[in-house]
Amino acid sequence: MRGDDLHQAEMFSYISPEQRVPKDHPLRPIRKMVDEILVELSPRLKKLYSKIGRPSIPPEKLLRALLLQTLYSIRSERQLMEQLDYNLLYRWFVGLNMDDSVWDATTFCKNRERLHRGDIATAFSQQVLARAREHDLLSEEHFTVDGTLVEAAASLKSFKNKDDKDRTPPDDPGNPTVNFHGEKRSNQTHQSTTDPDAMLCRKGLGKEAKLSYAGHLLMENRNGLAIDAMVTRATGTAEREAGVGFAIKIGGRATMGADKAYDTKQFVQETRQAKVTPHVAQNDRGRRSAIDGRTTRHPGYQISQRKRKRIEEIFGWLKDIGRMRKLRHRGLEKIGWIFKFVTAAYNLVRIRNLVAT
Repeated sequence: MRGDDLHQAEMFSYISPEQRVPKDHPLRPIRKMVDEILVELSPRLKKLYSKIGRPSIPPEKLLRALLLQTLYSIRSERQLMEQLDYNLLYRWFVGLNMDDSVWDATTFCKNRERLHRGDIATAFSQQVLARAREHDLLSEEHFTVDGTLVEAAASLKSFKNKDDKDRTPPDDPGNPTVNFHGEKRSNQTHQSTTDPDAMLCRKGLGKEAKLSYAGHLLMENRNGLAIDAMVTRATGTAEREAGVGFAIKIGGRATMGADKAYDTKQFVQETRQAKVTPHVAQNDRGRRSAIDGRTTRHPGYQISQRKRKRIEEIFGWLKDIGRMRKLRHRGLEKIGWIFKFVTAAYNLVRIRNLVAT
């Protein structure tokens, strides 16, 4: 019998969002881990809010919404609020009931700034790694370090001479015509007026120069989990300086793999002073390598060279899924917070997959 095509809306619903989401949905184990982490972070979150005044967005719901934005590559807070308005799966993950109203996008962004000031991303990342240790997924002896360029949210038109104070008025204030061809520009003489922390750099010979930041990761070699993450200004020595900082944090007897960019005498010496063995790929571009047979003769060196390439998988996830290829925020401190939080989201997905197998 053919059913009737009725369009009258139901007045009541007796099925909760919890019942709508399938039991084997991949978001369920992530939601469980996040809820456990938020219980641990509750005392720290409480310190960020006043005891009086009008209630704001609950920080637990705020963090779940930010995590959801990362996992599903939602490009803006406005689109996130739109999805939360009608997407039942998203409402369930964040913790909104069917009749709860969503927040204004501007209010959501302002409440997120409170989490930035409280450095919640670092605490959240540490709690995620604590879950990995509970399942014995982390290696305490073998690591890999690497860096990548992250394009800043600034145009090359904003990269102007620091001493150029007598500028002619632009023909179009919103999008002025700028002719910088033939002009010698460098980070010593020029600076972006939109994002002063961004620096002009390029990935290699023949590549175009862009305003960028340098993102750095420290990965453990057993299961490819990101142990630490940070963002610095994209100087020529940023990768090696961050690598030495990671080696000092590791301490003790451990190995740290890296690519040819880290094959310098200073980096190898400083890493060994931190009692970490540098398993750096040997540079064969016409100069003598800082890594000799004392390191390369051991089988562990060859293993580190195979394992270190897995860190590129993390960078690929951060840029493609986490939308870190082209930044949407400005300022070194804020970008560092976002980079660390997105890395924690990657670890959650990785832990879920490892535990399931």
